[in-house]
Amino acid sequence: SSRQLNRLAQRAFLALGRTGSFMSNASGDIAIAFSTAQRIAHESDRRTDAVEDVRNDSVSPLFLGAVEAVEESVYNALTTAETMTGHEGMTIDALPLDALRE
Repeated sequence: SSRQLNRLAQRAFLALGRTGSFMSNASGDIAIAFSTAQRIAHESDRRTDAVEDVRNDSVSPLFLGAVEAVEESVYNALTTAETMTGHEGMTIDALPLDALRE
């Protein structure tokens, strides 16, 4: 359901906390979730629709999976980033992976 999807998306912020973020004032952290659930026709001759829904007592493993997936994606982004130069020549160095391994 859309309510459950919203609850699932909120778990992304738990993952950011696990990676060290405290979501500072101007951090701009957002989470967006998309559903691949069945479509409900906006126009139909039927008066009702049957919708399958995950029971609330079964969503905890999905919440954990969402946290772990976002956490892993943050680590992947940090460890695969390259040194870059941006606005007004400001350079941000890539993480030194050898030092990180140590």
